[in-house]
Amino acid sequence: MERLLVLRLESSGCEAEAVLNGVPLARVGAACAAVTLPVHEFTLAGANEVELVIEPGPATAPAEPQPRIADGRAWARLQLLLPRVGSAAHPASARNLAQLDWAAAAGELFEAPLGLRAGVELPISFPRWRWLDAPAVADAQALKKDVAAYLLPIAVGLARGDPEPLVQATRLRLEDLASAYQLNLADEVGRLRLHIQQLHAAQPLAPELPAPAKLRLRPVAGGRLLECLNAAGEPFLQSGVAGGGRAIWPLRLAAVDGRFYVLR
Repeated sequence: MERLLVLRLESSGCEAEAVLNGVPLARVGAACAAVTLPVHEFTLAGANEVELVIEPGPATAPAEPQPRIADGRAWARLQLLLPRVGSAAHPASARNLAQLDWAAAAGELFEAPLGLRAGVELPISFPRWRWLDAPAVADAQALKKDVAAYLLPIAVGLARGDPEPLVQATRLRLEDLASAYQLNLADEVGRLRLHIQQLHAAQPLAPELPAPAKLRLRPVAGGRLLECLNAAGEPFLQSGVAGGGRAIWPLRLAAVDGRFYVLR
């Protein structure tokens, strides 16, 4: 792989979120900040849609638009970049395939959340990802009890230092990632197992056990995927680790014929 397609999001003075093909992928706060991440597994051959959302509000519920008056200092930018592997994923050293910019003059009135969208044709060739063919869920909240029951053995496995429930649940996602980044599937599975075992050996993992009242389901990708979040809008499956950090396992589920599959 000579090039790596990445998304870069940066902002100052406002919160901003980057969405690719209906899937929210990154969020930055009001302090001047930037985040860059590879996005092959969310990218389509041909037509794609990027969206820059200004002041998106909580991830756990749609925010009602509210009037704002700009102070003239806030701005945000979303870019799709194509640097060579080994080069910095920065606009100065990468091909810029798409860009969305937002800034408002002092005193300008706008409503937030504010979404800016653009279509972009990408010169790439990826398989048709499984999540594209998942059925849209009409009522995500009606599935909270079933999703909590699905996540429970995964969380219990982590609490016991057993990676197998998570490995088995994420097998399809791992297959897609291996294809997206030209990786060896067996190596990726082995790395996930070893990572969990090492984390647990250093400090026993203690993820919160899922229950419907604790779980928030965010429909993304047109309702084809359900993002599993906690009340704070963070990935539900996470645990403190040695050194004071956190291990986080984001899960986006497809619901097909009464069964759940981790596809992203």
